[in-house]
Amino acid sequence: MKLSVIIPAFNEESRLPATLGEAHAWLIEQHGGETFEILVVDDGSTDATCDQVRKLMPEMPELKLLQQPANRGKGAAVRRGMLEAQGDIRLFMDADHSTHVNEAEKVLPAIAAGADVVIASRQHPESDITQHQSWLREHMGQGFNVLMRSMVGLDMQDTQCGFKAFTAEAAEAIFSLQKLEGFSFDVEILFLAHKLGFSTLEIPVRWINEPNSKVRMLLDPLNMFIDLLRIRRMHRSDPESQAAEK
Repeated sequence: MKLSVIIPAFNEESRLPATLGEAHAWLIEQHGGETFEILVVDDGSTDATCDQVRKLMPEMPELKLLQQPANRGKGAAVRRGMLEAQGDIRLFMDADHSTHVNEAEKVLPAIAAGADVVIASRQHPESDITQHQSWLREHMGQGFNVLMRSMVGLDMQDTQCGFKAFTAEAAEAIFSLQKLEGFSFDVEILFLAHKLGFSTLEIPVRWINEPNSKVRMLLDPLNMFIDLLRIRRMHRSDPESQAAEK
């Protein structure tokens, strides 16, 4: 069974090489060189992110680079990686490695037991949050979750942790319908998973806050709120979604 690890990246020249080194070493040790691939999806970076990835590719034959023609957003980068991946299980994680790739040890048994979608949850009672976000960011996240539950109807504790895994079947069905390209794409793909009848499981995670977040404190939460208003409306007319509800 092949594992695909998708890492969206925008201007990550300083953090990404270390993440790739650690992730590749762990995957080689645990899975062997022919049972995984790492796809970095560059989201139109203006720094040396792509050059850093290319430097590592000769010593990491499992590493691939996909380049977006322009900066479109994390959701667009993850969607491309998920749809171009070849793995039986497809996992995306953040370039800052705030959730270590070794958390896949929890994901793989859950999928083997029947889950189609497995998401890391920082709000799970068994999670180990080594370094918390600021008080403001944590409370903004909690407020977003309350809005998400009331507006979208997903009974989930944490939709925004950047560590989620899908079976190949679920990934292809969900991401082929995904439309949002910003940070709220996480809610959309989980909404689609529910509508399409895929089983979803939240698991505990060991998570370390990376202070240099790419989320803009005022603009991105506003855009995410607007996206919550759009999610149900956007997918009301999708024939696949309608069929799943019948």
